[in-house]
Amino acid sequence: MSKTEVYRWRLDPDLKQRLEILALAEKTSVGGLLDRIAREWLAKREADEEALQRRLHAEAKKWIGSIGSGDRHRSVQGRERVRAKLMAKHRRLQREAPGSRRR
Repeated sequence: MSKTEVYRWRLDPDLKQRLEILALAEKTSVGGLLDRIAREWLAKREADEEALQRRLHAEAKKWIGSIGSGDRHRSVQGRERVRAKLMAKHRRLQREAPGSRRR
């Protein structure tokens, strides 16, 4: 992979010296060392994020679908129940409307 991007920043002289010593000990350049350090840091960060997401999903799975009404046909009869409630509300509003005749 060829490197085409340049990034510059100011370093504390002590930090620069420590990086140069470490790069020399590893027989690489300071740029190569910083590239490796950045890649390792990013990989660890991504792994931590994936682990967090797995934990969150596992915790959420404990609760998804756990609220029950005791009525196993509730989801199947949903449309009919909503329709019945809307009709009851409509009838009630008609009865309460000013000028409406009571039966």
